[in-house]
Formats: sequence, structure tokens, C-alpha cells
Amino acid sequence: MIAIVDYGVGNLFSLCSSLKKIGADAVVSGDKKVIERADKIILPGVGAFRDAIAKLKETGLDKTVKEECKKGKPLLGICLGMQMLFDKSYEDGEYEGLHLVPGAVRPIGEVIPAGYKIPHIGWNKLEFKKGTKLFRFIKEGDFVYFVHSYYAADCSEYITATSEYGCPITASVENKNVFGCQFHPEKSGEVGLNILRAFAGEGE
Repeated sequence: MIAIVDYGVGNLFSLCSSLKKIGADAVVSGDKKVIERADKIILPGVGAFRDAIAKLKETGLDKTVKEECKKGKPLLGICLGMQMLFDKSYEDGEYEGLHLVPGAVRPIGEVIPAGYKIPHIGWNKLEFKKGTKLFRFIKEGDFVYFVHSYYAADCSEYITATSEYGCPITASVENKNVFGCQFHPEKSGEVGLNILRAFAGEGE
């Protein structure tokens, strides 16, 4: 069973619907015991880093997620959920993350050329940097859907794919059993469904 962590941020049911579409057993829950029983965890997120990490800590689920990861349970962070995996974020201040992937989250305005729109919204192709089982059902150059104004930096050792938006932007990361996608698999058509299939363990 895959537990989608519900900590009061965002619409989680499109993600749950996508997982059920591929035949995965998925549940949206903010219950610590449900997350502990799950075989895998997905941490979604939309909005501001400060608000999201505060809500996650208020529920105590930050500790649950970290404890389960330490046991080796696979975790997938999506969009802001990926950003929360890092050590810290510099979104409108400086805030501590979950310290599950070394690195920091910074404004894309610091690196993209002048004239590029912020937030970065739209379809961009993936450029693979190193192997990851998350991409075993897709190919380099496949397009996925992004919506973000901040990006993962100082994490080159953990980057599995980038996407071009005036310059290379971190698209996905991996640190042992911890995975992150800056894009939205649940909004990325068949390519996104194949990424979710890989995370769910289809064919293993």
C-alpha cells in the first residue's frame, strides 16, 4: 500500500486517482499508523515552503516520514514535497527542511535568463543525468509538467534528471530510498503514469 501524506496542503485526490488508475493500492491519510503500515510513502505539496513545512511539523508527520525513511521505506516527494526533502529553503526567508537529501531550495530567478516567466509553468523534456529505477518505463526526452518558482540547488550528486528553462533546472533527485520529482507525475499524462508505475514497483 502507498500512503499519500495528508497534512492539510493541496488537493491530493488527483494523485490518488492516478495511482488507482495504474492499479496501485493507494490511500490519502494523515494518520501516523496508516503511514507506518504503508509499504511506500508519497509526500505531495503545493504553495509556500514555510506554510507547508510548518503544517507538516504541526501534525508530527515530519518525524513519522523521517523515521520510516530511516527504516528504508521508499519515499517520493512531488513538487513542493520534493523541495521539503532538502536541508533548507530560501523561499521568502530561510527555513529548515527534512534533511533527507543534501542541498537547498533557491529562487529560479537567480539562475534563469532575464525575460523568462516566473513561475515556470509548462511541459519540458527530461534530460537524464544518471540511472534511476523511477525512469525505467520512460525515455530521455519525454515531456513532463512543471509549476514552480524555486528549484533544488547544491545537490549535483543526487540529481537524476534536469530540464531546460533557459538553463538546466533540477527535475528529479534520488538519495538511496528517497526520490523527488520537481514536476507533477499526476499531471504528466502517460509519462507521469509510467513514473508512478515505477515507484509503485510494477514489474519488480
